[in-house]
Amino acid sequence: DCPNRQEIQGMLKQVQKLLSAHEASCLQSLRNLRKKINLLQGSTGKQTAKSTNSTCPKLDAPLNGRKLGKSHSVGHEVHFLCDPGYEIVGSESRVCQESLAWTGQQPTCQDFNECASSPCLNGGTCVDEVNQFSCVCAKGWAGESCQSPVPTFFITTTNTSAGSTLGASTLPAATTGAYVRPSRCTIVQGTTHCTCEPGYTISGRDSYSCTDIDECELFHNGPAGKLCLHKCVNTPGGYRCSCPAGYDVTRDGRSCKDIDECATRQNNCTNDQMCVNTYGGFQCVRVDCPKLPHATYVKTSPVRCERNPCPLDNKACSQTPTSFSYHYLAVVSNLTAPRVMFR
Repeated sequence: DCPNRQEIQGMLKQVQKLLSAHEASCLQSLRNLRKKINLLQGSTGKQTAKSTNSTCPKLDAPLNGRKLGKSHSVGHEVHFLCDPGYEIVGSESRVCQESLAWTGQQPTCQDFNECASSPCLNGGTCVDEVNQFSCVCAKGWAGESCQSPVPTFFITTTNTSAGSTLGASTLPAATTGAYVRPSRCTIVQGTTHCTCEPGYTISGRDSYSCTDIDECELFHNGPAGKLCLHKCVNTPGGYRCSCPAGYDVTRDGRSCKDIDECATRQNNCTNDQMCVNTYGGFQCVRVDCPKLPHATYVKTSPVRCERNPCPLDNKACSQTPTSFSYHYLAVVSNLTAPRVMFR
């Protein structure tokens, strides 16, 4: 089963967060290294001239996008990302060369064509919109992606006593309810035609009453698969799809997407805990700095611990890691191995 577009975007957002956190970690390590170099230069009385023309021109983030990376020095790299619903055109990454010119071309973010994947089924026509699409369904189909058949039922009877009738009339309505509706019947030249609204069919015992069609049962294993990927609930004249706790129904009305309780603040994590979104729920995580025998660490962010300055004569301390970064990534269970999760 291939993941749908919403699941792919969710995984890409998680990887994007991971890359952003990794970049921030690298930048902080570089700042600490510069501070230590400045202290050593001050203690030995050496001073170095700071170059004033060793950076490339400033790059701006594209419209409807973001830029990752703030350093414009030689050898440094800058990455570009587009907002959801847009695709990047041009160079995703650019490197500052020794000639103080950037590699590649300035990228732009163009509106993503949601109709490129042909999301409308059963002959439906796709209409591209901003960050979304809509389907104009062919006759006999309905739904967000024209995935639901609309059955048409009718019955024809002959009234021999009204053979000379030229006009048309409507028969009396039968008893109605949520799952029972009156049929629309007309008499034309002695023939009675009865039809039902979409989602209803002529009752077997009463030709003038329409009973609800249980789409969940009738189309349980149709040619296009089940109506709902999780659970189908029959309703008067139609049906709806439901999802398990922690998920919402997607725009197509059939699939389920995870609710990000951390982004929507639907969690009970305390101030000293970090909320980690998982599939169908969330977890409250508290990061404690490691305790090593030759060095001490202090928390500088909810997911980062940095080493305190080491004494000059403590070689064991200087050989310990300068920082620890903790990253969390929710993955789907029952994945086959080997598989690259992230880098």
